[in-house]
Amino acid sequence: MALSRALELAEPQGYVRIFVDEGEPMLALLHHAASRGVAPDYLDTLLAAFGTTAQISPPRAAVLIDPLSEREREILRLIAAGLSTHEIAGELVIVVGTVRNHIKHIYSKLDAHSRLQAVERARTLNLL
Repeated sequence: MALSRALELAEPQGYVRIFVDEGEPMLALLHHAASRGVAPDYLDTLLAAFGTTAQISPPRAAVLIDPLSEREREILRLIAAGLSTHEIAGELVIVVGTVRNHIKHIYSKLDAHSRLQAVERARTLNLL
């Protein structure tokens, strides 16, 4: 995750404004990083710098740097419905390899490593 690396480089220097000046999109990314346990002490400082009003904003779908395509969203909905890769291919009339490629892209974009993680992350971001 690029944000993890940015936090790792910024923490020793105590950078705050570089994150705060980016506004709500950065706040949502920081909340996501906090939920993953990335640099907890530094994130507490950064989130505090946003102020208490901003801290309570829930993450939005705009958090995704590379948004899901319509086809990826469709496949994600079918995954959430419990369909297998072969069933998704049959439903969408595409080959299994194409479904697997879409699933790889979904995992990458949602920073997930399983179907369950992808579906949970999508629900958190109100994509489902």
